[in-house]
Amino acid sequence: MLARLLQPEAKFVKPVLTLLCHHKWTMFDVALSSAGAHIALATSSDEKHPPENMIDGKAETFWSTTGMFPQEVVIRFQTMMKITNVHICSYNIRKLKLEASEMDESTKYDTIAETEIDETDSQLQQEEIQLGEKRAYSLRLVIESGYDHFVSVHKVVVSGQAVHQ
Repeated sequence: MLARLLQPEAKFVKPVLTLLCHHKWTMFDVALSSAGAHIALATSSDEKHPPENMIDGKAETFWSTTGMFPQEVVIRFQTMMKITNVHICSYNIRKLKLEASEMDESTKYDTIAETEIDETDSQLQQEEIQLGEKRAYSLRLVIESGYDHFVSVHKVVVSGQAVHQ
């Protein structure tokens, strides 16, 4: 059913996703690919729904995972950022952990948030996670479990600003 809902030709997908996944942000979305962010690592990829879709700024495109957990994706920012919150638009994520690294090209990450997202019965999940102020060169999203074998992440918005050193 999820695949049917997410098909681009479904008439209602674009208006619904656009309506639900657009927000007014007071800070800049530092995770946008157009802002210099990129996907440094993903534990799964589908050529039709690659992880880069999460950070392209479009709610209609998405990253689709394979049927195993955990799944991870690392978003690397252009420079050191001070991030304050993360907003995720997704389907079927149950448990999510956010980890940050303060060192460029590092493999050491510290957990900065953990959350369980409510099941939404075929509706888009929208989760906003307040972080206070965390410094990060990269952000790792760890999807620990889902409500189905597959999850999709349509948009990740990371509010923040560059740290001037």
